[in-house]
Amino acid sequence: MVNRHTALKIRKTHRYLGLFLGIQFLFWTISGLYFSWTDIDHIHGDHFKNLDYQPQTFNKLISPSQLNIASGINTIELRDINNTPYYWINNEQLYNALNGIKKNFISKEEALYIANKYMKSGLEVESIEKINEVGKHHEYRERLLPAYIISYKSDEALKAYVSVNDGKFQTVRHLSWRWFDFLWMTHTMDYEGRDNFNTTILRVFSLLGLITVLSGFLLWFTSSPSIRKLLKRKL
Repeated sequence: MVNRHTALKIRKTHRYLGLFLGIQFLFWTISGLYFSWTDIDHIHGDHFKNLDYQPQTFNKLISPSQLNIASGINTIELRDINNTPYYWINNEQLYNALNGIKKNFISKEEALYIANKYMKSGLEVESIEKINEVGKHHEYRERLLPAYIISYKSDEALKAYVSVNDGKFQTVRHLSWRWFDFLWMTHTMDYEGRDNFNTTILRVFSLLGLITVLSGFLLWFTSSPSIRKLLKRKL
């Protein structure tokens, strides 16, 4: 059995570790509860999307081999931009699929057309603006830039994003997603970019959390009257 001085050290270590880690433990608990009690489809904004949308079909498209692409083609996707078909080639350039003319970017009106296809009808557009760069904490981080932000009149500050260069509908953001994103940051402890689950600070706090739990078990072991009686009997 450990002596009184050692037991006191264990108690103080456990107490101060608990005080130091308590706020982060609270964030982990709150974020974990939020994640487990919310519908991920709701977080993704599916209730704002036109989930029945079917891509338009086009006829009389030119063959991609007719396009003047010196490096050749390794990827190709078809885009519907304002009722006109476009090829998105090699993840870098749009070509009109009827005449082969390059298209360097889409307009605001074309971005609205694309957003209207993917969003539910009846939503009222409040504004549209173009962004060229975002910070590490921006809700549109790690996606294609530049992009148009289509803002809708909504209590949830609803926004849709359409990338400028390829004319693709990117994502939806709203209030519940932003809460999720904030709590995800506190859960992963990636206070720099939010999405890294292997941060040094998370690893350190996880180890300290383990030490706190183990010190609690050790504290119980050293202070339990039942354990003392059991050890005395063995002696």
